[in-house]
Amino acid sequence: MDNVTTSTALRGQRRRIASPGSRPSPLLLALVCAIALTVLVPVGFVVSVVAQVGWPTLAPLIFRPKVGELLVNSVLLVAIGVPLCVSIGVGGAWLVERTRLPARRLWAVLLAAPLAVPAFVSSYGWVSAVPSIGGLGGGLLVATLAYFPLVYLPAAATIRRLDPALEETARSLGHGTWKVFFTVVLPQLKLAIWGGGLVVALHLLSEYGAFALIRFDTFTTAIVVQYQSTFAGPAASALGVVLAMICLVLLVLEASTRGHARYAKVGSGSGRPGERVPLGAFAPLAVAALGVLVALSLGVPLASLTRWLVAGGAASWAQPELGTAVLQTMFLAGGGAAAAIAVALPVAWLAVRHPGRMARALEGATYVSSSLPAIIVALALVTVTLRTVPALYQTTWTVMFAYVVIFMPRALVSLRSGLAQAPLALEEAARALGRSPLAARIHVTLPLILPSIGAGAALVGLGAANELTATLLLAPNGTRTLATQFWSASSSVAYANAAPYAVLLILLAAPAVAILFTQSRKRERG
Repeated sequence: MDNVTTSTALRGQRRRIASPGSRPSPLLLALVCAIALTVLVPVGFVVSVVAQVGWPTLAPLIFRPKVGELLVNSVLLVAIGVPLCVSIGVGGAWLVERTRLPARRLWAVLLAAPLAVPAFVSSYGWVSAVPSIGGLGGGLLVATLAYFPLVYLPAAATIRRLDPALEETARSLGHGTWKVFFTVVLPQLKLAIWGGGLVVALHLLSEYGAFALIRFDTFTTAIVVQYQSTFAGPAASALGVVLAMICLVLLVLEASTRGHARYAKVGSGSGRPGERVPLGAFAPLAVAALGVLVALSLGVPLASLTRWLVAGGAASWAQPELGTAVLQTMFLAGGGAAAAIAVALPVAWLAVRHPGRMARALEGATYVSSSLPAIIVALALVTVTLRTVPALYQTTWTVMFAYVVIFMPRALVSLRSGLAQAPLALEEAARALGRSPLAARIHVTLPLILPSIGAGAALVGLGAANELTATLLLAPNGTRTLATQFWSASSSVAYANAAPYAVLLILLAAPAVAILFTQSRKRERG
């Protein structure tokens, strides 16, 4: 009788309980609209620069030889660097997930590990080992070794979820290993490749520290130099407009070329893992290639760090700023992560529980802003705070807000995934049994999405701890983070003093990378 009563109550309550596609509450909609408008501040800054400075002033600053040189550098960096990262990432993922590679579990970890080494730390390692490194070749070397895991991880996760029956069918039709890879496996990786490639491209355009150390000029390095000399004058604004336009072009290009194809299984598909391809005589070559890759991406930076730690001795660890830098890094990164989760949660809730055109538009606004390089976000906040609320200029609140704008998609993607996997029926049952909507969400839905909250917070914290340009421009006087202290020492060629900061950055990054790697494996099993 109790079961019948509960079932009847559930049916009666279901009509009054929000479900996916239903109209969101006015409060939720107003909150998400306010969030979208706030994070669009950098986009508004770019538009206002064009309107206020005027084309007659901007045109001579944009159409000059120096900008042409920066444009060539940036275009070549993206045009060569992205395919390199894609080739290495997809190739490594296929070797680990689809072949009988010796010690493949170890390689799976080692290929993800470079994410724990910030790009500017990797550049520091290479400059220490090869002082003559520089130019486009040096930039491509450092950036490719630092960013290929951004393609490897999504590609590996996608390959693990593919239905092996498709590959087996192709082999039964007489196709060889390479033809199966290019005609069956590779097309199913399109979304992972396009998404990872876009992330790599945006990182290449926004990276400052790695390229500044090897003296390779890009738009971001030039903007920082202009800002330091003219304090966000017209020249810096002109470069910022060009860089923002390049990023927006990349966004449109990726969205228009990735297509709408989905490679989902109808039914249960094959319940067993795919058959691994024997490498035969190529096994030693594959192991050697991966060994060289890991040695270059991890070995060189870590060997340089070890060298400078030994050279600096105990004195390098006795720097009085070291403890302060650790605490302030943890405070800013933790605060930025908490703020990003708090801001992203209403947006994710609207997108998952109330999908529609408005939800997609409001969610898309957050991605547009975050696609802009950190230097543009920082310049926007410098200008806005000085003109509207000078008391917020160079405060902790401004730094954390910048972290939210820059890294919010990391939190949003994780939260969306968690909410999509949290059954709405459980929340409906709790409400049918007398719980208020808020209590049902706290006691039922919140525990289910805690892993996603943790993963999103870890990823935002990782990015915030390693963020350099926005922190340099926005942090209050006297702020010392591991990234800024490392940059101060390394740019002064005090490599022994910089080494402890780099080591601590890697140690702080390692847990976040471990969470990312573990979550990707869990998705495979789920």
